[in-house]
Amino acid sequence: MCWRSGNLLFRGLANKILASSACSLMMKALFRRDGFLRRSVSAENSEGPWLPQDIMMQIFSLLEIPDLVRAGSVCASWRAAYTSLCTTAHSKLQQTPCLLYTSESIGDRAMGLYSLAEKKAYTLTVPDPPIRSREVIGSSYGWIITADERSELQLLNPISGDQIALPSVTTIGQVEPIYDDAGTLCQYEYTRYAADWISETLPEILDLNALRDYLFYKAFLSSDPSTGDYIVVLIHLPDYQLSFARGGDVEWTWLPPHTMYEDCQFQGSLLYATTALGEIHMYDLGAPVVARKIILDKVKSSVDERIYIVQAPSGELLQIKRSDDEGEHDSILELSKVPKNTTSIIVHKVDHTSEKNLVEVDTLCENVLFIGRNHSLCLCAKEYPQLLPNHAYLTDDDYLDISFLKDRRRDIGEFDLESNRIKEIVSPQLWSNSPTPVWLVPNPRRMSRLASHS
Repeated sequence: MCWRSGNLLFRGLANKILASSACSLMMKALFRRDGFLRRSVSAENSEGPWLPQDIMMQIFSLLEIPDLVRAGSVCASWRAAYTSLCTTAHSKLQQTPCLLYTSESIGDRAMGLYSLAEKKAYTLTVPDPPIRSREVIGSSYGWIITADERSELQLLNPISGDQIALPSVTTIGQVEPIYDDAGTLCQYEYTRYAADWISETLPEILDLNALRDYLFYKAFLSSDPSTGDYIVVLIHLPDYQLSFARGGDVEWTWLPPHTMYEDCQFQGSLLYATTALGEIHMYDLGAPVVARKIILDKVKSSVDERIYIVQAPSGELLQIKRSDDEGEHDSILELSKVPKNTTSIIVHKVDHTSEKNLVEVDTLCENVLFIGRNHSLCLCAKEYPQLLPNHAYLTDDDYLDISFLKDRRRDIGEFDLESNRIKEIVSPQLWSNSPTPVWLVPNPRRMSRLASHS
C-alpha cells in the first residue's frame, strides 16, 4: 500500500470514528494507552501513513481538556494540531462543564478545576491580580468575569491565561470616583437610583473593595471574547438593573428603566433577560437604538424563588424556578452558620401558543441543567456521558449570601429533578466559600490578535 492510499484509508477510518456516538470515549481510551502514544511518535518519524492535521484537529476537538493537553505533548505533529485547534476561532471544542473554585491550600494565584468527566481536581495558575482577592460574578464561553479589590472588572480565561480589562466601574451610572488631594482614587460615591426613582437616602461613600459587594450581581457574555467580538452584560444594583459594553468600549451603557432582572441568555446579539417576577424581555444589543420587547409578561407575584432562563438543545426557551431552605435562625450571625440547600427546581417551557405562555415540564428526559453564577446551560446528556440526565448541577448565586455572608457554606451539588433531592458533587469539600465557585466550560483557545489584551 502506497503512502497516499494509506493516508486516504486512515482519513476514511477517522471520519467513521468521528461519526460514532462513542468517539470521545474511544479516543480517550486510545490516548491513555502508552503503547498507542509510543506508536504515534514512531509513526511521525516513519514514511508510513498518518492522519492529516485537519483530521487530528477534529479528533482532538472531542477530547476533554486534560486529555487534550496530554495529546498536545506527544510529538511535533500532535502539538501542531493542538496549537492550531487552540488558535482557530470557529473550531468546535466540546467540553464537559467543570467546577472552578479557589482554595487556601492551592494559594492566592491559583484556581482549582474539578472535572466532572474524570472526577478529578486540577490546579491552574492564573495571572495577577491574585484570584483570591477577586470576586467571580459570571462565567461564559470558558471565561470568567471578575471584580478586583478596586471593584474594576476583568475577563479571564483560566485555561489560556488571557485577560481583558473591561470599562471602568466609574462609567456605571450610579458610581462616581472620589480622589484625595494627590489626585489618587481613594473611594467611590454610590447613589441608589433607577430611571424612574431616586433613593431619599444620601449617597454612600464606599471603600474601593467594598463597592463590588454593593453593586455587582451577575455578568454574561454574548460570545467567546478570544475573537474580539463580544458583548458583556451586567445585572447590578440598585434593583438589579442592566448595563452592557461591547468589546472595545470604554464605558458602560445603561439600559433603563427596567429592574429586578435575575438571569440573562444571549442568542447572537439578542439578549433575553428574565425578572424575579418571571417576565422575559428581549433587547437587540447590536441595533443602533436598543429597545425592549416583552416576550413574556409577569407570571408570578412573589420573588421567593430565583429565576433562570436557558435555551434547550431543541432551541426552546426554558424558565427555571429554584427554591431553597434557609434553615432556622434568629440572627444574621446564626444564619451565616446554617447550611442552605436547594429544595425544589421547577422547569417551564416558554410556549407562545399557550394561553398561559408557560407549560410545566415534568422531566428533562436526556437533558441536564447547569445553573448558578454562570451562563445557564441545558445540555444533552447523551453527548456528555459523564453527566446524569434529568439532573441540575448547582452552584450558589444568592446575592446576599455571596456578598455579605462570605463564610457561609455554599449551596453546591447534583439535584435530581425526579426525587427533588440534592447530593454532594465531591467530598470532602475542595473549595473556599468565597469567592463563590462557578461552572466553567473549559476553553483553551488563545486570544485573537484583534482582541484587546490587558
